[in-house]
Amino acid sequence: MGNKAVSYAGPGKVEIIDTAYPDFMLHDGPGVHPANVGRQVHHGVILKTIATNICGSDQHMVRGRTTAPEGLVLGHEITGEVVEVGRDVEFLKVGDVVSVPFNISCGRCRNCKEGQTGICLNVNPDRPGSAYGYVDMGGWVGGQAEYVLVPYADWNALKFPDRDQALEKILDLAMLSDIFPTGFHGAVGAGVTVGSTVYVAGAGPVGLAAATSAQLLGAAVVIVGDLNPDRLAQARSFGCETVDVSLGNPAEQIEQILGIPEVDCGIDAVGFEARGHGADAGSEQPATVLNSLMEVTRAGGRLGIPGLYVTGDPGASDEAAKVGSLSMRFGLGFAKSHTFITGQCPVMKYNRGLMTAILGDKVSIAKNVNATAISLAEAPAGYAAFDKGAAQKFVLDPHNLIQSRN
Repeated sequence: MGNKAVSYAGPGKVEIIDTAYPDFMLHDGPGVHPANVGRQVHHGVILKTIATNICGSDQHMVRGRTTAPEGLVLGHEITGEVVEVGRDVEFLKVGDVVSVPFNISCGRCRNCKEGQTGICLNVNPDRPGSAYGYVDMGGWVGGQAEYVLVPYADWNALKFPDRDQALEKILDLAMLSDIFPTGFHGAVGAGVTVGSTVYVAGAGPVGLAAATSAQLLGAAVVIVGDLNPDRLAQARSFGCETVDVSLGNPAEQIEQILGIPEVDCGIDAVGFEARGHGADAGSEQPATVLNSLMEVTRAGGRLGIPGLYVTGDPGASDEAAKVGSLSMRFGLGFAKSHTFITGQCPVMKYNRGLMTAILGDKVSIAKNVNATAISLAEAPAGYAAFDKGAAQKFVLDPHNLIQSRN
């Protein structure tokens, strides 16, 4: 059986390739860690992919801003139907529809047992933490494909309780693999609660998911900042206030909204490719968002940082940033007694509750992030549009199971 997939083909390029149909073993290939080659995965399942999303983290690789090798199959936001079950799988069966957390975890190590599934100790020989189709994450094959292998499936896969209901809400449920839990993690890390005032830096899909999460957690006012007018309009479409950081640092605009130039909670949904504010909006300044968040978050407040920061960025604007060293005003954060919550979101900590909120019609995450289904063949066009700042979350539909329902 064949298997078409989306592959990184060098800076600025992705292509559709024919790749091997998965089996229950890790094989050698682009990005696969040598220590993982030959690893047996009898605890896994093979999914027929229903939805697999284009993520801003993928875009970092495609822009050439990481050490990702050419030929790497992309994609870590996976929703699918079980079509094969490994020998050691007990609780999943063929026909089940599941959401797959982007972080791969074993369920057995100390960190997994403590709920820190984003830094599993057993799935990546290089360092804690792993993900599908991502640079330096152990080489687990990506899910922007017709079929994908999911290891430790009884542990990793979140089964939807009713297949028909799941397919009716599939665009919403497709957000459970990454951006909705990641945005929620940012809001929780920032300490959002009933009555909070919140500033979310970045109106891409993760920022919009964080804003949605802040509303779900009871925030009184959610303010979203960005340079992109279309993305700011998307944030306003579901009740957020907005600031245009091309006009300058956000404090003055926040003061116009709240009467004071500070918020209770700050969320960084931009990450290491941040650009300056105001007159510096055209230049890359990777610490800009972190520094502005410290300025506008009240003393004693918290900063949730779901935006991606990396240890290797060959395209960085200076030598320090190439190894993840940023000109961050940590002294300001110390003076204001800020708490910083960083790192990969432990998706399993939140995905079941967020699934229930979706199925119970308590949140419309697909509408809020403008989820748009496209075919696998349209992936290069989707990447290009996303790179240009489209106010959309592109959802690849490899088997036309989403678009055929609409």
